[in-house]
Amino acid sequence: MRTRSGWPAGLALLALVTAGCRTAQPAVPSSADATGSDRPVMPTPLFGEPAVLGHLHDPAIGESSGLVAGRANPGLLWTHNDSGDGPFAYCLQATGASCGTWRVTGAEARDWEDAAAGPGPDPARSYLYFGDIGDNDLERAEVVVYRVPEPAVPPEAAAAGRDAARATEPAEVLRLRYPDGAHDAEALLVHPTTGDLFVVAKEASTTPAVYRAAAPLRPGEAREMTRVPGLRLPGFTARLELVTGGDISPDGRRVVLSTYAAGYELELPAGDAAFDDIWRRPATSIALAPRRQGEAIAYRLDGAAVLATSEGVGAAVTQVERHPATARP
Repeated sequence: MRTRSGWPAGLALLALVTAGCRTAQPAVPSSADATGSDRPVMPTPLFGEPAVLGHLHDPAIGESSGLVAGRANPGLLWTHNDSGDGPFAYCLQATGASCGTWRVTGAEARDWEDAAAGPGPDPARSYLYFGDIGDNDLERAEVVVYRVPEPAVPPEAAAAGRDAARATEPAEVLRLRYPDGAHDAEALLVHPTTGDLFVVAKEASTTPAVYRAAAPLRPGEAREMTRVPGLRLPGFTARLELVTGGDISPDGRRVVLSTYAAGYELELPAGDAAFDDIWRRPATSIALAPRRQGEAIAYRLDGAAVLATSEGVGAAVTQVERHPATARP
C-alpha cells in the first residue's frame, strides 16, 4: 500500500537504514527492478540463496501486492494489484509470463492487499481468496475477503489481457470484523486443510497482531475474528518490520511472512501441536532477493521454496529454495 503522499510506505526509511548497514559481505545478485535496497542478504541454514526466475511481462501488473501458487493449475501463480486497479486476478508462469487475466465476478477492489488459496464449500475444488483488507486511514468497520473457485487456465487464455479479461464464477463475499477496532493489514493466510483464515496486521512493531476467522466461513454474515497471541519478529528495526504478505505451506505446518526488510518463516514442531501454536514459534530469517517494495510472498506448490514479487512494472519473480534436508511438501 502507498501512503497518502504517494510514497511507498517505509521505502524512504529503508534506503536510509540500509545505507548505514552495508558491510563488506557480497550481496546476492539483484535484478534491474529490485533496487530499493542493496543491504546484503545471506542464506540461512534452512534456505539457499535467492534467484531471479524472470520478470512480470504484463504491464498491467504495476503493484503486485499478493501472490499464491495455484492448486487447480500446478506450476502457475496468481497475483493482483494494490489499490487503484479493478477486481482482477492475473495468472502467471513462474518466469513472469502471463497466462491470462480474470475479472472476479461480483467483487469490488477498494484495497486488495493479499491472496491465498485453500478449501471452500465444495471439497472437490480449490478456491482463491482475495483480501480487501487494506485500511491506511483506520476507518473501515469491516474488511472483505472474496472467495472464488480457482479458474481453469486453458492455453488460449494467455492472450486475454485486462481489457479482455475472462470472468470467474461468482465470488462469495466474506465480511470480517476485528474485535478491537480497525486495523490496516496486508497479509491474508488460509489454512490448506481446515480453511481457517488469518489476517496479520500491518503494525510498526516486532509483535504484530494476528487475527483468526475459524471455518466454516459463510458469505454475507459479518464474522468477528479472534486475536491469536504470540507472534514476534526479530527485526533489526521495527519501522521496517511491517508485515506486507504471508502464506501457509501446503502441508499446513509452516508460515512465511514478508516485511519491507526481510522474509520470515515459522514452523510447528514435530507432533500433534495445534496450528495456532505456530505463532509462538521462533521466526527464522529468509534472505529474499532485493525488492523495490516487497508485498507479495508465497510457498511454491511443493512447499520446497518461497516465491516473491515486488511492486513496479516488470518486477522480478524470485525464489529461495529450502535445502533438501529441510524441504517438506
